[in-house]
Amino acid sequence: MIPRIHQRSPDAVEALGEALGRPVSDQEGLTAYTVVAHWPGLDYYTPDDEQERWTSADWAELLDAPMRDRPFPSSTREDRRAIWHADVRLHPGDRDLTGAEWSEIAHRLARTAGIHTPGDHHGCRWIAVQAQPGRLDLLANLIRADGTWEGQPHNLAKALMSECRRIEADFGLTPPRQGRVPQRPAQPVPALTKATGHPTAHSAEELVGATAQLAELLHQLADEATGPVATVRGLVEHAAYRLDRLPHTYGPAAGHQLELIARRLHSIQQDLEATAAALPSTTRRPAPTTPAITSPQATPARPSR
Repeated sequence: MIPRIHQRSPDAVEALGEALGRPVSDQEGLTAYTVVAHWPGLDYYTPDDEQERWTSADWAELLDAPMRDRPFPSSTREDRRAIWHADVRLHPGDRDLTGAEWSEIAHRLARTAGIHTPGDHHGCRWIAVQAQPGRLDLLANLIRADGTWEGQPHNLAKALMSECRRIEADFGLTPPRQGRVPQRPAQPVPALTKATGHPTAHSAEELVGATAQLAELLHQLADEATGPVATVRGLVEHAAYRLDRLPHTYGPAAGHQLELIARRLHSIQQDLEATAAALPSTTRRPAPTTPAITSPQATPARPSR
């Protein structure tokens, strides 16, 4: 089970469309088999059967509502991109899960992500969508019912990865490494001869195995969700935003330097991914597209539901 955290967005339409694998519609209803879990406060003010008639556009509007009702709260980075989105994907060889199992997994991941705390009646609005085979999407509005901004764990990617490993053990699922690393003994990198500097004679399978392993290592280093470079970049960005808020003159200057460092780290991620993709006989992957640092965006006003 592989978790992926998407870039936060100012509204839920795009995130929900990606979770569904199709555009959000005001004609298509989403059943309980699609929305497998949601924030507990939803049941307090809706009839038991009303949710069965909601369209995907209705669900997006419900997630967006706190941004219309609470126009002033912003994150510690002083932006209004309050829609948080993450997904997890099963190994292709895993069995089909039941709706109850998807629901339990959704609640466990929601607690790990800090968007759901049992007994908290003023928490985030969130839903879990199971619309694509072997995939579960979590969407949340980080503006809480009390008007404050929900703070998520600092090491969120690592926390989600750890919880996924526990879920795999509890549900008998396949860890991702078993599906990503070639299922054969490790092959050494071909040695160079002293006379010519060219590789010694090895079979084509040995060469493919060596390059595939090296490419996988580079992919892991550049991974946006769990890679060490992304983790360091996140810490640098956090420090940059904190320095920018300091009133002293050295604060913004130091923050700007950290922003430049974060951008260079992002470039390193892209270079690692490009190098891995260029190795022979490896699966081509798109380079990371998450921007290193973005400027705050305003949220357009929308009528209340």
